[in-house]
Amino acid sequence: MSGGGRRKRILTADETALWTHVTRHIEPLSQRRISDSETSEPASEGSLKPPTPTEIAAPHIAQHKPQQKSIVQRNKIPEPDIPPLAPLEKRLRQRLSRGAHPIEAVIDLHGKRQNEAHEALRRFIIDAQRQGAAVVLVVTGKGASGAEDRGLFEERGVLRRTVPHWLRMPDLRPYVIGFEPAAQHHGGAGALYVRIRRRRGSDAS
Repeated sequence: MSGGGRRKRILTADETALWTHVTRHIEPLSQRRISDSETSEPASEGSLKPPTPTEIAAPHIAQHKPQQKSIVQRNKIPEPDIPPLAPLEKRLRQRLSRGAHPIEAVIDLHGKRQNEAHEALRRFIIDAQRQGAAVVLVVTGKGASGAEDRGLFEERGVLRRTVPHWLRMPDLRPYVIGFEPAAQHHGGAGALYVRIRRRRGSDAS
């Protein structure tokens, strides 16, 4: 061996045939088709487009329907308007005092217990209106000097104080226009002139 170099080994015929067979189907890198998956780059986070408003589904909002009332209000009958009490006219008062105007009915509650007197007064006033009376006299009494038969705890003159209150109550107001203490010859402070309201359909008092 001269020059110290290694001599190239010459391929044998079998090795040359094998190499030729292997390299026959190899394409150069510059001519190889690059697939779409190799050329596509993943989109960066900043390159994503925000969805349009139409692409965003509107949230479903449940419409609130007012709950139907399960309780049916009963039809209430309107209460009739009751006019206020009115004092007796001056001319009527004078005629009653002189006896020129008749007193068409009289009830004497003196000596009755409160419950008895109240019921008796109620019947008397209703009957007076039914009969068409205009002015009636209610005698209450001035009060006893003692307990008498009304019990130990009965106050004197209780009917004198409670009868005006009864005449103002709703059960008698549709029948009573007004009332005033009577003249002396009719009982004075122990009696009342009561003016009765006309029934509906009759001439106004």
